[in-house]
Amino acid sequence: MHRADQHPSRRTFLDVTGAMVAAGLTAGCTSDSAQPGRHAPSAAATPMPVPATGRHQAGITLPQPAQPNLLAVVADLATSAAAGPLLAELGQAIRTLAAGTDPRLLGLPPGDLTVTVGVGPRLVRTAGATLPGAADLPQFSRERIAPPARGGDLLIQICASDPLLLPVVAAALLDRAGDRIHERWRQSARRGTNAPVGNGLTAPRNPLGFIDGIVGPHTTAEQQRDLWLAGPPAVAGGTLAVLRRMELDLPRFAALSVAEQEAVFGRRRATGVPLSGGTIATNPELGAKTPDGRYLVPADAHVRRANPTVVGTGLMLRRSYSTDEPAPGLLFISFQNDLRTFTATLTHMETSDALLPFTTTTASATFLILPGFDRQHPLGSRLFG
Repeated sequence: MHRADQHPSRRTFLDVTGAMVAAGLTAGCTSDSAQPGRHAPSAAATPMPVPATGRHQAGITLPQPAQPNLLAVVADLATSAAAGPLLAELGQAIRTLAAGTDPRLLGLPPGDLTVTVGVGPRLVRTAGATLPGAADLPQFSRERIAPPARGGDLLIQICASDPLLLPVVAAALLDRAGDRIHERWRQSARRGTNAPVGNGLTAPRNPLGFIDGIVGPHTTAEQQRDLWLAGPPAVAGGTLAVLRRMELDLPRFAALSVAEQEAVFGRRRATGVPLSGGTIATNPELGAKTPDGRYLVPADAHVRRANPTVVGTGLMLRRSYSTDEPAPGLLFISFQNDLRTFTATLTHMETSDALLPFTTTTASATFLILPGFDRQHPLGSRLFG
């Protein structure tokens, strides 16, 4: 939902928190890309804590499997000069929140809470015009985006197994930031149930009923090649995120036959197996044809149009979440170390992808996800000093 341009007061945040908790807020945050490990823990299980510090920020590849609830907050800084001190303070708050020692948790155990922070292109350019993350996202087709929902200086991604934590942690961090930032928009979301995809990996279903995020940088070697930034030193260990909120035309998609739905994606709905055959982990055989010369994977199927080999890009770690407000739809987040991985893929999809006509993008932004931090190296200190 969209927020007022004015930064709310502490009382407003507490009121909002109470209203969201009273309404039984349920959100969803976990990777749509296949994840190693068992299915997500049951509600009765005690989630393991996730270290807030390290070479990479938590909430991207850790924990695995990722948590089932997400709240993304996008905001602007009142002045770019505030970036360094503000990020350092947010990093301190994230450490105390994750450790369960912050009184603003209101007695809630942090469990597997993670908070991931990114900065937008405008801020990155103040540190260096050629740095990764300095480029804005171009505009694409099928967008209906109000000005407050395009771009932004700051991304705060909050993930946890306990949905009650999300508004409480957001209120604590925004209260810490005070009038140095004002919120543009926020989105809560949830992911579907994980399904096994082979080799110890799982992936969730998306709101259209299909297993989503089967292809991605799952191995350490793939993540070093396609996910993490290797340099320059100010950004090494970070990554680039793209955030897109979409409305889905669920009634029109549901009106298709199962075979027609499968042709849109290029995979079987029940199993995730490519229409060209094999297993769910098999790469689609894009050249395979029927005896009468038709492609088994249609020419406009999503798995063909978004295929990294066809597009000529690296892999992206993709996450898709179901949303209810402001409209039924999808929150898409991708992580990659080259923004072209996303932009070239979507450009290729725009020419002919059977999935796009069922989507309308209503919010869009890109962020440099800062490298990890610790007590000696505050969040953002390598970029902003």
